[in-house]
Amino acid sequence: MSGHSKWSTIKRKKGANDAKRGAIFTRLSKEISVAAREGGGDPESNFSLRLKIDKARAQNMPKDNIERAIKRGTGELKDAAVLEQITYEGYAAHGIALMIECISDNRNRTVANLRHGLKMAGGSLGENGSVAWQFERIAYFSFPAEGHDVDEMFEMAVEAGADDVIFDEETIEIIGPMENFKSINDALDVKKITPEEAEIKYQPNQESELDPEKTVSVLESLERIEELDDVQNIASNLKITEEALALIAE
Repeated sequence: MSGHSKWSTIKRKKGANDAKRGAIFTRLSKEISVAAREGGGDPESNFSLRLKIDKARAQNMPKDNIERAIKRGTGELKDAAVLEQITYEGYAAHGIALMIECISDNRNRTVANLRHGLKMAGGSLGENGSVAWQFERIAYFSFPAEGHDVDEMFEMAVEAGADDVIFDEETIEIIGPMENFKSINDALDVKKITPEEAEIKYQPNQESELDPEKTVSVLESLERIEELDDVQNIASNLKITEEALALIAE
């Protein structure tokens, strides 16, 4: 996952301008609304909502935006559209497998935009089950390595139920079973660690490696698809090598 973590960091830095920030706030608002609709508007009793609010605050999302998103989810805003979470399967160029997580108030629009975006990127939308078998759902956390003892972090993560802890010079990544998400998150809270990423996400069972130029081309196409209004996250089985990251950084 290390290459994907570094790519996520690069995307966060690229998304610092106002236009990108507005798109990020829109995505976060949708996540908060769905969490509030499914589990209620009280973050003390709705762990998923609390997680989404923490994620929004980490992006400096205004308090009014957060409260409005909660009210939209609980139905207090009567004119709000009904949002639903949908996951699509597909392929990028060169046969790279994709799991595309969306939040939409109009499935027909979402499918049409997604199909067009993938086609323009040299890929295609797949049938249900065509790609999902290549992935598993995991609990995933990442945060800066600076100031943290390797042995202490490893012990904390394993005791909380993690399967793996990945260290490099800049980042610590914790991976565990989906059902252990809350216990790992609580352990990080105790250590007063706020993750840069804390998600239930799709992890490929096996990564597919392309040459660096093709890797960068696929990543750029995925960025464009992620900019579609209804797309929240894209997971792929693309291996992001150090050589590809070096090309991106040029």
